Amino acid sequence: MRLSRLPVHACVLAVCAAAGGTAMASSHREAPSIAAMPKVDATDFYMFRSYEPGREGYVTLIANYQPLQDPYGGPNYFTLDQNALYEIHLDTDGDAVENISFQFKFKNTLRDIQLGVGGKQVSIPLVQSGGISAPNGATSNIRETYTVNVVRGDRRSGDVKPLTAVAGGGSEFDKPTDNIGTKTFGAGNGYANYANQHIQAVNIPGCGAGKVFVGQRKDPFSVALGQVFDLINLNPLGSTNGNPNVLANKNVTTLALEVPIACVAGTGSIVGGWTTASVRQGQLISNSPKSGLGTTTLNGGPWAQVSRLGMPLVNEVVIGLKDKDKFNSSKPKDDGQFADYVTNPTLPALIQTLFPSAPAPTNFPRTDLVAAFLTGVAGVNQPANVKASEMLRLNTSITPTPMANQNNLGVLAGDNAGFPNGRRPGDDVVDAELRVAMGVLCVATGPTDTLKVGCQATDAPAGNAALTDGALQSPADFPAVFPYLNTPLPGAQ
Repeated sequence: MRLSRLPVHACVLAVCAAAGGTAMASSHREAPSIAAMPKVDATDFYMFRSYEPGREGYVTLIANYQPLQDPYGGPNYFTLDQNALYEIHLDTDGDAVENISFQFKFKNTLRDIQLGVGGKQVSIPLVQSGGISAPNGATSNIRETYTVNVVRGDRRSGDVKPLTAVAGGGSEFDKPTDNIGTKTFGAGNGYANYANQHIQAVNIPGCGAGKVFVGQRKDPFSVALGQVFDLINLNPLGSTNGNPNVLANKNVTTLALEVPIACVAGTGSIVGGWTTASVRQGQLISNSPKSGLGTTTLNGGPWAQVSRLGMPLVNEVVIGLKDKDKFNSSKPKDDGQFADYVTNPTLPALIQTLFPSAPAPTNFPRTDLVAAFLTGVAGVNQPANVKASEMLRLNTSITPTPMANQNNLGVLAGDNAGFPNGRRPGDDVVDAELRVAMGVLCVATGPTDTLKVGCQATDAPAGNAALTDGALQSPADFPAVFPYLNTPLPGAQ
């Protein structure tokens, strides 16, 4: 990404961020520039056939943003950027270009609740003046709302129509206040009951009815973060639950949609998906901000994409450090520029250096990784006439696996409704991708190359190794109903 395409304030912060850490979890602070812009930092993207009983005819899309939220993060908590554009893109014909995009835009309104103190009305310093139990409650000092548009064709020049509420027909929806604590929302299921009121049944133009939810959730990703980035300072052949999940005490902000399968069907049953966030190219900041929410700014110019996420962990452990910002600003159709990172990956070589007993695969170019990350796997989730490009791909003709029967290794364990055929919350993508990197597909394809990945077991001496980061991701840890992620951790009990 050229610095000239970034907003003025982001260019300054990016220089500072480059000196610090860059990679954090699935896509948490994964590139130097985005580390300075947490509100538009995508952390995880999920796409799967809905497995809530009775909703099997739908596809669920989940994009998580704003990483590493401490539950006690007051007094401001974690509103999204009302000057940004958050999007989920779908490629329905395999040409690496979006056919459908869902665009989320936010608006934050300060009520400016005041209290009479000594004969004067004085603004309170908190986001609430009392308990909150319903959307747009009078005690909420900040009302955060959003709209969702569906765009068919090019994301900037295509046909745009708003999603509207089934009840009442409105196009502006409330986002729940973050989980401040049990005194604000009540003990037990208090916050869950409040947040669930924000699940909206919506009309999607050209599709029929679906659901939308935007709000704080407990971070669903599990990873032994410190050990992984400390030169894989763990036992990769040890227990799958031998290390703590360092994200267990963090929250994220979720953008979730449930859409009819017919809505995403294109030339076949396989759809590709990814999420992006964009900001305006130019931004001026006032030295004398007015009263209200945020610093007074003037935003202008075209949208500049600053975050991109499809398959998990690609920018973290596949893309070279010098190109991480460039990847975040790029589109799938241009992914040929990053091909060497997939065909000649450095992660397996690093693993072999640190663990000589786990020799790296010897087949170059790594056609098995091209299948896993750029085209989909033949017979599973590869579209006809696919153009190689990085995105999450889902075969919508594969029946969803009920949550109780899901395997956290997905396709690698015979559960074809799971990763890398889309991605569900309970899929252990860290373990799966470690094994793919070391050649498990070369073993799984068999002597006749059933999966058409262009390699064989002799190319991957460690292809059968049960590699793990030791931080278990389990389907049992999540609810089996939309939006499928857990209630966020409270700031206070």
